[in-house]
Amino acid sequence: MKALGLGDNVVDKYVNYKIMYPGGNALNFAVFAKKLGVESSFMGVFGSDEEAKHVISVIKEIGIDNSHSRFVTGENGCARVEIRNGDRLFLGSNEGGVTRSSPIQLNDNDRIYLQNFDLIHMGLYSQVNHLLPELQKIKAKLSYDFSDDFTEGDIKQIINQVSFGFFSLSGYSKEKAKEFLIEHFQTRNKLLVTTRGENSVLAYDGKEFYEAMPILEEPVDTMAAGDSFLTAFLISYLQGDTIVQSLEKGNEFAARSCMVEGSFGYGMNY
Repeated sequence: MKALGLGDNVVDKYVNYKIMYPGGNALNFAVFAKKLGVESSFMGVFGSDEEAKHVISVIKEIGIDNSHSRFVTGENGCARVEIRNGDRLFLGSNEGGVTRSSPIQLNDNDRIYLQNFDLIHMGLYSQVNHLLPELQKIKAKLSYDFSDDFTEGDIKQIINQVSFGFFSLSGYSKEKAKEFLIEHFQTRNKLLVTTRGENSVLAYDGKEFYEAMPILEEPVDTMAAGDSFLTAFLISYLQGDTIVQSLEKGNEFAARSCMVEGSFGYGMNY
């Protein structure tokens, strides 16, 4: 199995500690997939600043293929974060930096490269929605993280172009979350999945619902908990586990991820 994180990379600057950590939904997916034993790659856009240099060096150290990324002059994606009692509070960002201002446009070599993957993951902040029509032509299953910041317009544009959709619906009751998944399930979808904070995770395959409880422990840092969950879920499911087994493995991996500072460590003073 080969997996690709397509889109965003950032540094998360923890302002109360003056430490920055690499992250971003697509990059987190690639790193977590690698940790779970899957051959993984990342394809995105990097800036020319010290933040970009740090992320690039970490990707190289971890051993993730980065050969089809772009490198342009400008600010790398950057977010400012404060940690209070293990929870993250976002203070603002540069809205993706060069990932937004210089989005990827596929060339022929990229199209050949993308045919190598079984699973491609992207998300609401990845700045690659414009690539979705082209991605329909490749064999890979497509996964999309709508996070908690989606609009109905986002869903309508994207949902029927992906196999797997993930939503964060913290505060939704179980019944309200089920209604949401039923309403948005489309013919292209294999599964829609929602986390609900400390409440049960739900998956829907167009016919039945599946449920598992998260593992609640005192976190060191909840950054990328959702990313780690969806990565472990997808890999487990695509490797043949049942939906419930995959939800449970996603929850287990997310709990372990919350014991690590930053998305996946590798902090550097700034």
